[in-house]
Amino acid sequence: MATEIAGKKKDQTKNITNEKSGSRFTKDTYVKWFREMLLMRRFEEKCSQLYIQQKFGGFCHLYIGQEAVLSGIMEAIRPTERIITAYRDHAHPLIMGSDPKKVMAELYGRSTGLSKGKGGSMHMFDREKNLFGGHGIVGAQIPMGAGIAFADKYRGEDHVTVCFFGDGAARQGALYETFNMAMTWKLPVIFVIENNNYAMGTSIERTSNVTDLSTLGASFEMPSESVDGMRPETVCEAIERAVERGRKGDGPTLLDIQTYRYKGHSMSDPQKYRSKEEVSEYQQKDPVEYVLQKIRSGKWLSEKEIEDIEEDIKKTVNEAVEFAENSPLPDADELFMDVYTQQDYPYVKD
Repeated sequence: MATEIAGKKKDQTKNITNEKSGSRFTKDTYVKWFREMLLMRRFEEKCSQLYIQQKFGGFCHLYIGQEAVLSGIMEAIRPTERIITAYRDHAHPLIMGSDPKKVMAELYGRSTGLSKGKGGSMHMFDREKNLFGGHGIVGAQIPMGAGIAFADKYRGEDHVTVCFFGDGAARQGALYETFNMAMTWKLPVIFVIENNNYAMGTSIERTSNVTDLSTLGASFEMPSESVDGMRPETVCEAIERAVERGRKGDGPTLLDIQTYRYKGHSMSDPQKYRSKEEVSEYQQKDPVEYVLQKIRSGKWLSEKEIEDIEEDIKKTVNEAVEFAENSPLPDADELFMDVYTQQDYPYVKD
């Protein structure tokens, strides 16, 4: 349910989940979404297999079930917009145009990875694609996202920053400080809560009296919405409105995008805090299957064409694994690289 912001007109917020959405989206849009979502899904499924096989270590957080969030957002923004997120971040570079081979190599800790193998699963960066991380500290990206938006506004550049965080990170104190500054300075930033209901493993109802996370922006008079995150159309439309506000100089927007992860918080999570029936209920709303059914009902692709897409995605993922497995580990000297630069710190000797 969307929030009516104190002291503002009602038309600043909308209950997007009750709107009729999707009529303007074309065959090409749904086919693109199917390719994107299927790549995210198959890549993450492969990551799950590889992690169990101990092909790479560390923590591993999968995006399976949340694909409509990213597909909807990327449809609504320019390639020049800035993206910053938390540690459930394998899918973000994939959909932003990063090479899947480099994403997989980063998971393997190889020198050909996006972060030269030094970041791993939780720290995907791609400056050329305007992906500013992948951050392992809960909520750290929230003030950083506002900082990126501040820099763009200070330089007079026409960009909007999309700052992702989860429902658990929404409880961090830095969020409120950031919201205050972002509204005071009218920063072009969209705060996106990827609300999958459980933080690490504790439901929203057990962490706060406030269960409608769109209300978190109310005391700052920040326009806010709750959004159906299982459908790319509703996500796209909400982001379009938020981008328009940011680009006009009207400041930030808070979107509580309600989605669901089918897997645990991380690969080490036994998921004992939720029932199989609950997971099954959400799987009936599966975003990949939803888009595929749209394509089939519109008769936009033949079954052979759908199979060809599936085979192409499978090939892409397998090639990424092969590339990662055959890539070298970083040299030991890399431990001392990209920490300081002599240009910025002339007193640091080689």
